[in-house]
Amino acid sequence: MTEVAQPSRTQPEQAAFPMKRTCPFAPPPGYDRFRDARAHYVELEHTGQRAWVLNRHEDLRAMLNDPRFSSDRFNPGFPVLFKDGQQRRPRLRPSLIAMDAPEHGPARRSVVGEFTVKRMKALQPRIQEIVDQHIDAMLAGDKPADLVSALSLPVPSLVICEQLGVPYADHDFFQQHSSRLLNRETGFEERGKSVEAMQNYLSDLVSTKETAPADDLLSRQIAKKREEGDYDHDDLVSLAFLLLIAGHETTANMISLGTVALLENPAALAAIKQDPGKTLDAVEELLRYFTIAEFATTRVAVEDVDIAGVTIKAGEGVLGLSYAANFDPDVFPEPEQLDITRGGRHHVAFGFGAHQCLGQNLARMELQIVFDTLFRRIPTLRLAAPVDQLPFKHDSGVFGLYCLPVTW
Repeated sequence: MTEVAQPSRTQPEQAAFPMKRTCPFAPPPGYDRFRDARAHYVELEHTGQRAWVLNRHEDLRAMLNDPRFSSDRFNPGFPVLFKDGQQRRPRLRPSLIAMDAPEHGPARRSVVGEFTVKRMKALQPRIQEIVDQHIDAMLAGDKPADLVSALSLPVPSLVICEQLGVPYADHDFFQQHSSRLLNRETGFEERGKSVEAMQNYLSDLVSTKETAPADDLLSRQIAKKREEGDYDHDDLVSLAFLLLIAGHETTANMISLGTVALLENPAALAAIKQDPGKTLDAVEELLRYFTIAEFATTRVAVEDVDIAGVTIKAGEGVLGLSYAANFDPDVFPEPEQLDITRGGRHHVAFGFGAHQCLGQNLARMELQIVFDTLFRRIPTLRLAAPVDQLPFKHDSGVFGLYCLPVTW
């Protein structure tokens, strides 16, 4: 590829992020313009903010692994992609996703043991039971069924609720607020009300566990932090807020999107039906293929940094286009092809570096169990509407589907 001169700060390019995916199986066509150079300097049309755009796999991983780039969402230079371009400073201290060193490391280490491969394997029988129960109910119900409400959303919601110790009976409440917070069209005031409602709910829940602990992640964190002498009620509320939203929204959308992609790719579906050992490889490829939380890799420089052939100055924001990076042809040949034999676990759908997704082991296992079970138990499953008529989440910070009609 031909390199170009360093982009001009005096004449930045105009860019409308987030760009709409005109095809659910490919990055927005507007991303093609960024392939001519490793870095671009843009002015965001909806806010007037200026930021750098990185689109190549190598540069994105380098940026995400460099402590000179901050995850602080409330740094003035951090690019904002909401409709009104405002970020509300939280009442509580930011959670892991917005922390930097030195606070981030200890905070992450205190909870990472809850998401080890060993602990996830211990959860496997219960997750299998949950999946089977919801497929039983779907098969006993009417056709066509909505896979989102029947399986995709309730399975990861119930799993994360049981893991955290959140009553699943309250799922309508937190799912409604989660959806509102992830929707880029939600206004500043409405967003603030949802944040406050969720924080108040989780604060009451943590207070209950402080006096009546149970066998769940939040109770174990209370005991562990008290023993170490650094327990903080509000910090645990922030952690619960992050894990509850991230723990169900991302996996739910990947279940729906993965089901569509496999049904639209009969060879790939036949391969995992014949050999379930290939399902985990299919999961990795689906994660790359959709990259549903592509702007989780947004950062802001806290020092001047030479990267991608340019100098990014302290205070300048960076949009790391993880979707573009996962379609980098130098790393993933013919990236537009869904190839479950690719073996591309080095994708950045879970991010990279210190902030790589905490729950990735859980997400992989849930997806593997769901796809294996769904297509084994309902081998004639098919879409009940054309793909171009499905309601994709073009307005959400996590790409997915609002509903998915299926029959069999």
